[in-house]
Amino acid sequence: MKSFKHKFSKSFLFIFTVITFPVWAQDIKPVFNYTVSMLKPATGIFHVELISSGWQTGTINLKMPKWMPGYYQLMNYGNEVINFTATDKAGNSISFNKINENTWQLPTKATGSLHISYDVKATRAFVATNFLDSSHAYIVPAGMFMYADGFIKNPVSVKVNLPGHWKDIATGLTKISAKENTFTAPDFDILYDCPLLIGNLEELPSFKVNGITHRFIGYKMSQFNRQHFMNNLKKVVEAAVAIIGDIPYREYTFIGIGPGRGGIEHLNNTTVSFDGKELDTDEGLNRTLVFLAHEFFHNYNVKRIRPLELGPFDYDKANRTNLLWVSEGLSVYYEYLVVKRAGLISEETLFKNFESNLNATENNPGRLYQSLIQSSYQTWGDGPFGTQGKDPGKSISYYDKGPLIGFILDFKIRHATQNKKSLDDVMRYVYNYYYKKLQRGFTDAEFQQACEEVAGISLAPEFEYVYTTKEPGYNQYLAFAGLTTQFTTDDKTGKKKFIIKRMDNLDTLQTNILNDWLTQ
Repeated sequence: MKSFKHKFSKSFLFIFTVITFPVWAQDIKPVFNYTVSMLKPATGIFHVELISSGWQTGTINLKMPKWMPGYYQLMNYGNEVINFTATDKAGNSISFNKINENTWQLPTKATGSLHISYDVKATRAFVATNFLDSSHAYIVPAGMFMYADGFIKNPVSVKVNLPGHWKDIATGLTKISAKENTFTAPDFDILYDCPLLIGNLEELPSFKVNGITHRFIGYKMSQFNRQHFMNNLKKVVEAAVAIIGDIPYREYTFIGIGPGRGGIEHLNNTTVSFDGKELDTDEGLNRTLVFLAHEFFHNYNVKRIRPLELGPFDYDKANRTNLLWVSEGLSVYYEYLVVKRAGLISEETLFKNFESNLNATENNPGRLYQSLIQSSYQTWGDGPFGTQGKDPGKSISYYDKGPLIGFILDFKIRHATQNKKSLDDVMRYVYNYYYKKLQRGFTDAEFQQACEEVAGISLAPEFEYVYTTKEPGYNQYLAFAGLTTQFTTDDKTGKKKFIIKRMDNLDTLQTNILNDWLTQ
């Protein structure tokens, strides 16, 4: 996730209502069929129904997730649920207890069928919340569909009932071809990973990379050169794919949900605040492409290259990890490099991007109080950019310090291996070993071990900058690539302003490291 500072089938909708079932029922295969409707869009209220059969006698807990993957804050989606009802297959009411803010407990009967119905309020336009108005809808499945406790790995289907004047749905879910506006997911994790944008949408010219189709579908996009934009986006995707050397999805969709700030990554799609209004200037175009590069690179880094704690998910509580400096911070590092390697920004602009993180970090007194791993672990309370005024000067952002550790590790590895290896090799290693071979995430120690294996030396001094508040000696590492920093101090504010520039008289190794870093 980052804050921004197909030819799609008509009627592409998925609706999911989930029920929570206890461990005792794991030997049965209950069916989950969900329908979502927008009866009066202008009211900002969705209507959700679940029909589920095959239940044995017992008690089930239906839960609404408290958060969504990619946005590491408790959203407490259950607070937006109203008008919850439950009936059996004969239409008789089933009593239930709401035992906490996100759990509805009810009994079931042998071979019985459940019909669950509820409404969801959706009035906040944001990338991590449901939204509905008279012209379009945005569904965050984690905030729309309950899951049954103990049955989160069961397959689900979702049908979307469209208002009469709407015709399009964009989502990463798989459409059931024989059924109109009906989608399927193998489990709730995949369901929660596939938001839906609904309305009268526009698709930009698609492109293929290594034979795989990439699409951009959006709502209410302004006037801009669509083909030029997509040509540049293709270069971004090609540069990102070249780093990992593999495409793990069958199709990828950028989903532009309208104006705003922020984006959230998914396995085969990303939803981004986008209306195209910034694309009429070179600066705006570059800023947008950097933003999209970040979200696209996340399909590797965090969705597949991931900390051990981030999957399988527990949707009922905060999933804390020390490693968001890798998942988010290194994605910032690579967003800059991807756009540069795609030939879309200059060296000067690349340096300015890193300077923004360097200046933010070095002028933040929180760097003396909070380490990178602490900023990651505490993000559920502090927010992704630190405490944001609640305790000023005591926290940092892994979005700012993370990319600085990126170039420290990258240049150290390149120097130690005489430019034969780089941080790119680390990312490929953890992708192939942990994601593809072991099919799991990695621990803090395992990520450091991967870096050291590629470097061929201990990187304990470099990882001190991650685990402690020890201040990095940036110039020591920049010098490996023939770069250095200079700074001036503002007499009024006392703030430092750093710039990154080339050194004079680079030797052969420095020249090779810099050139390769910029281009491959």
